[in-house]
Amino acid sequence: MKLCFYFVLLDAAAASAAIEKRIMGSESCKSNRQYHVQIKSTQGGKSCGGALLNTRWVITASHCAEQEVKLKFALNLKWYQKPLKITVTKNEQTIPIKQQFTFKDEEGKAHDIMLIKLSKDVPPQLPTISYDKTGCTRPEKHANVEIGGMGPKKAGGKPVNKVTCATTQISQCGENDKPNSNYNSDETTVMCGFKPGVESCFGDAGSAVEYEGKLHGLIVSQPVDNCAQHIVMLDICHYIEWMEKTMKENS
Repeated sequence: MKLCFYFVLLDAAAASAAIEKRIMGSESCKSNRQYHVQIKSTQGGKSCGGALLNTRWVITASHCAEQEVKLKFALNLKWYQKPLKITVTKNEQTIPIKQQFTFKDEEGKAHDIMLIKLSKDVPPQLPTISYDKTGCTRPEKHANVEIGGMGPKKAGGKPVNKVTCATTQISQCGENDKPNSNYNSDETTVMCGFKPGVESCFGDAGSAVEYEGKLHGLIVSQPVDNCAQHIVMLDICHYIEWMEKTMKENS
């Protein structure tokens, strides 16, 4: 991401510290997360992540857009074994509000999850992330999930120019571990992650939560002044039917 990563070195040897780094994910994503999309408001003030589902659709958190935004693709392809010859203009698209679809429940309340329809297809060679269309189940408590984004290295910093990764663990959500108050949520849609030394910062929201190589959630934590040690995520399983329907009806 960058997630905000910091390490507490207790009397550990250098070798142990190196292992800790790999566990905490302070390094770049290398060949992973090539589906990552950077999302920024054209008016400024918003910086988020997203995930490319196919050549025409991106998924992110609702609060990351809901206004005209610029999307950038192929941010991590320098690690790709066969580099793609894609021009800068093909890597960027400006998306109007009319192409942004926020989930609303039966009561008409918005949830912090959105599908963005691209104005034109991106090259089919760009990597995408898959998800379980049937039989999707939430990762169990203590399961390791992978997160990543382009948030700053520390609270108050600027988003970085590369995608970085970390691992966190599914944990019990606290009373205040919820999406932004503008969006509806409950225990059936929200899951949380916690691991010492791993935090999400401004710029990481909307980024994919991976479990066993597939999309299983989105980060919705969006701290501004401080980074979030308890990372709030939406469980993607609750929204699969809506995702499939939305993309089909607006193809």
